Amino acid sequence: MALSSPRTPSLETLDGWHPDPDGDPAGHPPSETQAEDCLSFLPVRVLHPVSLHGFRGRAATPVLDLEAEPSVDVILVGSGPPSPGRGRDLIAYEVQVNQRNIEDICLCCGSFRVHTQHPLFEGGMCAPCKDKFLDTLFLYDDDGYQSYCSICCAGETLLICENPDCTRCYCFECVDSLVSPGTSEKVHAMSNWVCFLCLPFSRSGLLQRRRRWRAGLKAFCDRESESSLETYKTVPVWKREPVRVLSLFGNIKRELTSLGFLEAGSGPGRLKHLDDVTDVVRRDVEDWGPFDLVYGATPPLGHTCYRPPGWYLFQFCRLLQYARPPPGSPKPFFWMFVDNLVLSQEDVDAAARFLETEPVTIQDVCGRALQDAVRVWSNVPAVRSSKHSAPVSEEELSLLAQDRQRARLPPGTPARLVKNCFLPLREYFKYFSAELTSSL
Repeated sequence: MALSSPRTPSLETLDGWHPDPDGDPAGHPPSETQAEDCLSFLPVRVLHPVSLHGFRGRAATPVLDLEAEPSVDVILVGSGPPSPGRGRDLIAYEVQVNQRNIEDICLCCGSFRVHTQHPLFEGGMCAPCKDKFLDTLFLYDDDGYQSYCSICCAGETLLICENPDCTRCYCFECVDSLVSPGTSEKVHAMSNWVCFLCLPFSRSGLLQRRRRWRAGLKAFCDRESESSLETYKTVPVWKREPVRVLSLFGNIKRELTSLGFLEAGSGPGRLKHLDDVTDVVRRDVEDWGPFDLVYGATPPLGHTCYRPPGWYLFQFCRLLQYARPPPGSPKPFFWMFVDNLVLSQEDVDAAARFLETEPVTIQDVCGRALQDAVRVWSNVPAVRSSKHSAPVSEEELSLLAQDRQRARLPPGTPARLVKNCFLPLREYFKYFSAELTSSL
């Protein structure tokens, strides 16, 4: 007679203790319920009701009453789906078989230690995956698409959404474990695939898009990020407008055009470039604006400088205040100031106070040799990501600046190193070119 277990033991219960004495440092024997749960997964031939008292590890042997009349019934217990291994493969098993709420499972790795909820899709997120998500969510490659999976922010092989207004990617592992096995290969064979955030319907297998996910993403970043800077709500495609830029002391028109934010040959009004702002007052900025992005930079090393380096910082802060939208405005507004290693330590400390954030160092490394570096203060998403920034001592930066001055290298442009930091703005503003150039 074949019978199915009336309930399926949780994988969490099985993983919570070890029959090997070495795996249970406390040395406590499992309860009768735990022992029964483990044994119920095995096909057993029951000769007599077994006493489970005194069960301990592998050495324990069930005590049989040999004087009792033996039974010849064969009972197959646990004939449901086999238990999967650890990781994301167990998500479908836990939700469909064990009826566990998907909000109680990390959607990125399958952990039960949920710290918060995934901002884009229904499901939980553990603390390590949350940190990785915040660090990589707004990272982009040179082709203009996001660098990592929009679900787990990892993945080796990525599927690219072919909606021309979408930049998101999804890894094979997430698609197969959350939609259905083999889905990634089917998607890969399609000629025009639209992703789970662009589809008109919200559910695909276990993957359920959250309602109002843009507002949820902003709330997630503001709540979980260690940065004091506000994260702006991303803008739907049909509401995106061309970016309006105020570029101070350095013209970034070439970089923004190569990224598709400015049309080639666009007339005045999209980008306002100023080198001398001594006589600029608030009314001037208001007449030229409103602006969506304010960029400023110190002169490159080797460039003739007629003013002290701190002058560029203080003038940038002054005009930034003129260009800011009114307090409480939901309008996305971004800024960036780049120091080409010419500011003194006193000026660097002053910049951190005025701009209310510490600088990050973006490097140009060839092999193990540091070729170039800049300090950056910005509220553009992902500038502080480990992909863009890296820890470097002030002594190293000072030596680099001295070497570049002694070598009398031709003046460069700070915007070269920070060019790809502007790519997250595709979530907020219209862009014109589908083909991006990785070099200028």
